[in-house]
Amino acid sequence: MKIFGVIGWKNSGKTGLVERLVAEISARGFTVSTVKHAHHSFDIDHPGRDSYRHRDAGAREVLLTSRNRWALMHEIKNTPEVQLGELLKKLSPVDLVLIEGFKRDSHAKVECHRATTGNGLLAHGDDTIVAVAADVTVETRQPLLELDDTNGIADFVLQHTGLTK
Repeated sequence: MKIFGVIGWKNSGKTGLVERLVAEISARGFTVSTVKHAHHSFDIDHPGRDSYRHRDAGAREVLLTSRNRWALMHEIKNTPEVQLGELLKKLSPVDLVLIEGFKRDSHAKVECHRATTGNGLLAHGDDTIVAVAADVTVETRQPLLELDDTNGIADFVLQHTGLTK
């Protein structure tokens, strides 16, 4: 599996870009999965639901399944956060895994940048950022891509990861 990351400050367009890249790269015949880092606690179930009640009662893992999908929730309450490499081992094989977040990890990444956020570029001090996708012209040593040019960014990601059809 090839991996490639999408990072940036809050509201820089990361999720929208990942969503568009999944659709574009999948349409080109590649299989794609995603990993999304959340900086906060999250739940995929809610109080009162059976799965929530199972976890609340102390279940270490709860597997939800239907004919359309399945999801495994694993509680790690008082242990360190699982590292990206370990999480990737849990995925079924695909051509490409797009990773949103995990900006401190060592995989190649594109940085999303929107002028309206008022934030500077992360790329200036990070050699793992191999391109910047921005809605304005910015000074960077990495290739500068247009944030809304999904096809161009997809071309860059596929070329950088060595994926061809």
